Amino acid sequence: MSNVFTHKNGFPNPLRWIGAGALGFFAEIGRLSTFAGRVTFAAFTPRWFWGEIGRQIIRIGFYSFPVVGMSAVFIGAALALNIYTGGSRYGAEQFVPNIVVLGITRELGAVITGLMLAGRVSAGISAEIGAMRVTEQIDALETLSASPYRYLYAPRFIAALITLPMLVAAANIIGVMGGWLVSVYSLDFDSTTYLRNTLDFVTRDDIMVGLIKAVVFGGVIAVMGCYQGDRSQAGATGVGRAATLSMVGAAVLVLATNFILSNLFVEIGL
Repeated sequence: MSNVFTHKNGFPNPLRWIGAGALGFFAEIGRLSTFAGRVTFAAFTPRWFWGEIGRQIIRIGFYSFPVVGMSAVFIGAALALNIYTGGSRYGAEQFVPNIVVLGITRELGAVITGLMLAGRVSAGISAEIGAMRVTEQIDALETLSASPYRYLYAPRFIAALITLPMLVAAANIIGVMGGWLVSVYSLDFDSTTYLRNTLDFVTRDDIMVGLIKAVVFGGVIAVMGCYQGDRSQAGATGVGRAATLSMVGAAVLVLATNFILSNLFVEIGL
Protein backbone atom coordinates (compact mmCIF):
# COMPACT_ATOMS: atom_id res chain seq x y z
CA MET A 1 0.00 0.00 0.00
CA SER A 2 1.50 3.36 -1.07
CA ASN A 3 2.29 6.07 1.44
CA VAL A 4 -0.29 8.90 1.57
CA PHE A 5 2.52 11.45 1.17
CA THR A 6 3.72 10.02 -2.17
CA HIS A 7 2.33 9.74 -5.67
CA LYS A 8 1.47 6.34 -7.06
CA ASN A 9 4.77 6.37 -8.94
CA GLY A 10 6.70 6.76 -5.68
CA PHE A 11 7.58 10.46 -5.92
CA PRO A 12 6.77 12.68 -2.93
CA ASN A 13 3.58 14.72 -3.00
CA PRO A 14 4.51 18.22 -1.79
CA LEU A 15 0.92 19.42 -1.47
CA ARG A 16 0.09 16.66 0.98
CA TRP A 17 3.20 17.43 3.01
CA ILE A 18 2.26 21.11 3.13
CA GLY A 19 -1.34 20.30 4.05
CA ALA A 20 -0.31 17.90 6.81
CA GLY A 21 2.16 20.45 8.16
CA ALA A 22 -0.45 23.22 8.17
CA LEU A 23 -3.02 21.03 9.94
CA GLY A 24 -0.44 19.98 12.52
CA PHE A 25 0.56 23.61 13.08
CA PHE A 26 -3.00 24.78 13.72
CA ALA A 27 -3.71 21.76 15.91
CA GLU A 28 -0.66 22.62 18.02
CA ILE A 29 -1.82 26.24 18.32
CA GLY A 30 -5.21 24.99 19.51
CA ARG A 31 -3.67 22.70 22.13
CA LEU A 32 -1.34 25.46 23.37
CA SER A 33 -4.17 28.00 23.53
CA THR A 34 -6.36 25.61 25.51
CA PHE A 35 -3.52 24.86 27.90
CA ALA A 36 -2.76 28.58 28.33
CA GLY A 37 -6.42 29.29 29.04
CA ARG A 38 -6.57 26.63 31.74
CA VAL A 39 -3.37 27.88 33.36
CA THR A 40 -4.59 31.48 33.31
CA PHE A 41 -7.93 30.47 34.85
CA ALA A 42 -6.16 28.55 37.62
CA ALA A 43 -3.81 31.48 38.26
CA PHE A 44 -6.57 34.06 38.74
CA THR A 45 -9.06 32.00 40.73
CA PRO A 46 -8.61 30.61 44.25
CA ARG A 47 -7.07 28.56 45.73
CA TRP A 48 -3.47 29.85 45.62
CA PHE A 49 -0.42 28.06 47.00
CA TRP A 50 1.57 31.01 48.32
CA GLY A 51 4.53 28.98 49.52
CA GLU A 52 5.08 27.51 46.06
CA ILE A 53 4.57 30.91 44.45
CA GLY A 54 7.25 32.37 46.75
CA ARG A 55 9.70 29.61 45.89
CA GLN A 56 9.13 30.14 42.19
CA ILE A 57 9.62 33.91 42.54
CA ILE A 58 13.04 33.28 44.06
CA ARG A 59 13.97 30.68 41.43
CA ILE A 60 12.74 32.71 38.46
CA GLY A 61 13.55 36.21 39.64
CA PHE A 62 16.41 36.22 42.12
CA TYR A 63 18.51 33.52 40.46
CA SER A 64 18.04 35.11 37.02
CA PHE A 65 19.20 38.56 38.07
CA PRO A 66 22.97 38.03 37.50
CA VAL A 67 22.61 36.86 33.90
CA VAL A 68 20.05 39.59 33.14
CA GLY A 69 22.28 42.26 34.67
CA MET A 70 25.38 41.18 32.76
CA SER A 71 23.45 40.98 29.50
CA ALA A 72 21.92 44.43 30.02
CA VAL A 73 25.17 46.23 30.75
CA PHE A 74 26.86 44.86 27.63
CA ILE A 75 23.82 45.58 25.46
CA GLY A 76 23.71 49.16 26.71
CA ALA A 77 27.42 49.61 26.13
CA ALA A 78 27.31 48.14 22.62
CA LEU A 79 24.23 50.21 21.76
CA ALA A 80 25.96 53.43 22.78
CA LEU A 81 29.02 52.61 20.69
CA ASN A 82 26.98 51.81 17.59
CA ILE A 83 24.75 54.86 17.92
CA TYR A 84 27.83 57.06 18.32
CA THR A 85 29.40 55.51 15.21
CA GLY A 86 26.25 56.03 13.15
CA GLY A 87 25.54 59.49 14.53
CA SER A 88 29.07 60.73 13.87
CA ARG A 89 28.45 60.36 10.14
CA TYR A 90 25.82 63.10 10.36
CA GLY A 91 27.22 65.12 13.25
CA ALA A 92 24.53 63.81 15.60
CA GLU A 93 26.67 62.32 18.36
CA GLN A 94 24.80 64.37 20.98
CA PHE A 95 21.73 62.17 20.56
CA VAL A 96 23.47 59.09 21.97
CA PRO A 97 21.90 59.33 25.48
CA ASN A 98 18.43 59.95 24.04
CA ILE A 99 18.46 56.95 21.70
CA VAL A 100 20.11 54.66 24.25
CA VAL A 101 17.47 55.27 26.91
CA LEU A 102 14.65 55.01 24.36
CA GLY A 103 15.97 51.76 22.87
CA ILE A 104 16.58 50.19 26.27
CA THR A 105 13.30 51.13 27.97
CA ARG A 106 10.92 50.49 25.07
CA GLU A 107 12.57 47.54 23.37
CA LEU A 108 15.88 45.99 24.30
CA GLY A 109 15.46 45.79 28.07
CA ALA A 110 12.29 43.70 27.82
CA VAL A 111 13.38 41.66 24.80
CA ILE A 112 16.83 40.74 26.11
CA THR A 113 15.39 39.82 29.51
CA GLY A 114 12.69 37.74 27.82
CA LEU A 115 15.20 35.89 25.68
CA MET A 116 17.52 35.23 28.60
CA LEU A 117 14.67 33.81 30.66
CA ALA A 118 13.37 31.82 27.68
CA GLY A 119 16.68 29.97 27.78
CA ARG A 120 17.10 29.73 31.51
CA VAL A 121 13.61 29.62 33.00
CA SER A 122 11.43 28.08 30.29
CA ALA A 123 13.84 25.20 29.70
CA GLY A 124 14.21 24.66 33.45
CA ILE A 125 10.46 24.59 34.02
CA SER A 126 10.00 22.20 31.11
CA ALA A 127 12.69 19.82 32.37
CA GLU A 128 11.26 19.85 35.90
CA ILE A 129 7.66 19.31 34.80
CA GLY A 130 8.78 16.76 32.22
CA ALA A 131 10.61 14.73 34.84
CA MET A 132 7.48 14.76 36.99
CA ARG A 133 5.37 13.68 34.02
CA VAL A 134 7.54 10.73 32.99
CA THR A 135 7.91 9.53 36.60
CA GLU A 136 4.10 9.65 36.97
CA GLN A 137 4.16 12.22 39.79
CA ILE A 138 1.61 14.35 37.93
CA ASP A 139 -0.59 11.28 37.46
CA ALA A 140 -0.38 10.73 41.21
CA LEU A 141 -1.54 14.30 41.84
CA GLU A 142 -4.52 13.80 39.56
CA THR A 143 -5.33 10.51 41.32
CA LEU A 144 -5.47 12.45 44.61
CA SER A 145 -7.81 15.01 42.97
CA ALA A 146 -5.09 17.70 43.07
CA SER A 147 -5.08 19.75 39.89
CA PRO A 148 -1.58 20.12 38.38
CA TYR A 149 -2.79 23.35 36.76
CA ARG A 150 -3.43 24.89 40.16
CA TYR A 151 -0.58 23.33 42.16
CA LEU A 152 2.24 23.15 39.57
CA TYR A 153 1.56 25.42 36.61
CA ALA A 154 -0.26 28.40 38.12
CA PRO A 155 2.46 29.22 40.73
CA ARG A 156 5.10 29.32 37.98
CA PHE A 157 2.83 31.46 35.82
CA ILE A 158 2.11 33.92 38.65
CA ALA A 159 5.78 34.08 39.64
CA ALA A 160 6.80 34.88 36.06
CA LEU A 161 4.18 37.63 35.81
CA ILE A 162 5.53 39.20 39.00
CA THR A 163 9.26 38.83 38.46
CA LEU A 164 9.62 39.73 34.77
CA PRO A 165 8.64 43.41 35.24
CA MET A 166 11.07 43.65 38.17
CA LEU A 167 13.88 42.15 36.13
CA VAL A 168 13.10 44.39 33.16
CA ALA A 169 13.09 47.49 35.38
CA ALA A 170 16.52 46.47 36.70
CA ALA A 171 17.74 45.68 33.18
CA ASN A 172 16.61 49.13 32.00
CA ILE A 173 18.64 50.87 34.71
CA ILE A 174 21.69 48.67 34.22
CA GLY A 175 21.54 48.97 30.43
CA VAL A 176 21.33 52.76 30.56
CA MET A 177 24.26 52.85 32.98
CA GLY A 178 26.22 50.58 30.62
CA GLY A 179 25.70 53.16 27.88
CA TRP A 180 26.70 55.91 30.31
CA LEU A 181 29.93 54.13 31.24
CA VAL A 182 31.03 53.74 27.62
CA SER A 183 29.94 57.25 26.65
CA VAL A 184 31.73 58.95 29.54
CA TYR A 185 34.91 56.87 29.74
CA SER A 186 35.38 55.93 26.08
CA LEU A 187 33.58 58.56 24.02
CA ASP A 188 34.42 61.62 26.16
CA PHE A 189 30.86 62.63 27.02
CA ASP A 190 30.29 64.85 30.04
CA SER A 191 28.74 62.72 32.76
CA THR A 192 26.33 65.34 34.13
CA THR A 193 25.12 66.35 30.67
CA TYR A 194 24.64 62.73 29.62
CA LEU A 195 22.53 61.89 32.68
CA ARG A 196 20.51 65.10 32.39
CA ASN A 197 19.71 64.42 28.73
CA THR A 198 18.71 60.86 29.63
CA LEU A 199 16.33 61.89 32.40
CA ASP A 200 14.83 64.76 30.39
CA PHE A 201 14.16 62.59 27.34
CA VAL A 202 12.67 59.41 28.82
CA THR A 203 8.95 59.51 29.58
CA ARG A 204 6.60 57.51 31.74
CA ASP A 205 5.05 56.00 28.61
CA ASP A 206 8.46 54.67 27.49
CA ILE A 207 8.90 52.91 30.81
CA MET A 208 5.33 51.57 30.85
CA VAL A 209 5.72 50.08 27.36
CA GLY A 210 8.66 47.98 28.51
CA LEU A 211 6.92 46.86 31.70
CA ILE A 212 3.73 45.85 29.86
CA LYS A 213 5.81 43.80 27.46
CA ALA A 214 7.55 42.20 30.44
CA VAL A 215 4.26 40.97 31.91
CA VAL A 216 3.24 39.39 28.60
CA PHE A 217 6.67 37.83 28.11
CA GLY A 218 6.52 36.35 31.59
CA GLY A 219 3.24 34.62 30.81
CA VAL A 220 4.57 33.34 27.48
CA ILE A 221 7.74 31.93 29.04
CA ALA A 222 5.95 30.17 31.90
CA VAL A 223 3.16 28.73 29.76
CA MET A 224 5.55 27.40 27.13
CA GLY A 225 7.75 25.74 29.75
CA CYS A 226 4.79 24.10 31.49
CA TYR A 227 3.18 23.07 28.20
CA GLN A 228 6.21 21.31 26.78
CA GLY A 229 7.00 19.70 30.12
CA ASP A 230 3.44 18.40 30.44
CA ARG A 231 3.69 16.84 26.96
CA SER A 232 7.10 15.32 27.61
CA GLN A 233 7.64 11.75 26.44
CA ALA A 234 9.16 8.98 28.53
CA GLY A 235 12.91 8.83 29.02
CA ALA A 236 15.76 11.30 29.30
CA THR A 237 15.61 11.97 25.55
CA GLY A 238 11.97 13.02 25.78
CA VAL A 239 12.64 15.38 28.68
CA GLY A 240 15.63 16.90 26.88
CA ARG A 241 13.59 17.37 23.72
CA ALA A 242 10.83 19.08 25.72
CA ALA A 243 13.36 21.48 27.28
CA THR A 244 14.75 22.32 23.85
CA LEU A 245 11.30 22.87 22.34
CA SER A 246 10.24 25.08 25.23
CA MET A 247 13.34 27.26 24.94
CA VAL A 248 13.03 27.69 21.17
CA GLY A 249 9.27 28.14 21.30
CA ALA A 250 9.43 30.71 24.09
CA ALA A 251 12.16 32.70 22.31
CA VAL A 252 10.20 32.78 19.04
CA LEU A 253 6.98 33.74 20.83
CA VAL A 254 8.77 36.51 22.75
CA LEU A 255 10.00 38.03 19.49
CA ALA A 256 6.65 37.61 17.75
CA THR A 257 4.73 39.03 20.70
CA ASN A 258 7.17 41.92 20.91
CA PHE A 259 6.42 42.86 17.29
CA ILE A 260 2.66 42.65 17.86
CA LEU A 261 2.81 44.76 21.02
CA SER A 262 5.16 47.32 19.45
CA ASN A 263 2.81 47.70 16.50
CA LEU A 264 -0.16 48.05 18.88
CA PHE A 265 1.58 50.72 20.95
CA VAL A 266 2.44 52.68 17.81
CA GLU A 267 -1.18 52.51 16.67
CA ILE A 268 -2.55 53.81 19.98
CA GLY A 269 0.20 56.40 20.35
CA LEU A 270 1.76 55.00 23.50
